[in-house]
Amino acid sequence: NLVLTIGGCVYGFTLDSSLGEFVLTHPKIAVPNAGAIYSVNEGNSKFWDAGFRAYVEHVKTVEDPPRSLRYIGSMVADVHRTLLYGGTFSYPSDSKSPDGKLRLLYECFPMAYIMEKAGGAASDGARRILDIEPKHIHQRSPIHMGSAEDVKTIEKFLGKAE
Repeated sequence: NLVLTIGGCVYGFTLDSSLGEFVLTHPKIAVPNAGAIYSVNEGNSKFWDAGFRAYVEHVKTVEDPPRSLRYIGSMVADVHRTLLYGGTFSYPSDSKSPDGKLRLLYECFPMAYIMEKAGGAASDGARRILDIEPKHIHQRSPIHMGSAEDVKTIEKFLGKAE
């Protein structure tokens, strides 16, 4: 699959091996405003701060129906699913990586740009990813992206914990 934006809409293409070409299969991808899936590596949950831990507990046990966890372990694959079906992808900061793990310039920014062009949102938990001014080329950042309402909910939980 190939997903791209030229500044307007987001388009998805699938390789047709019989033609040897990418064919437009997802014209004008639009992220649902809210979703039923959350994606995060719960193996790191003991290192999360209280706000993010509370958010995950909320989507698992308080929301009705509860959300489904889907985590592939590859940001590109997890974000691709989030673009199509909504929900969130998170790689939060934690006690092991207080500045986050993903690189702002070449991991967070490109995916955030595509997500926003599809109508979603991308945040470090307190501010829009694309508003962060990088201080150095390999700067890391936490990231939460996906359906706009769901990302706002994460920000609320993280804000309450401060």
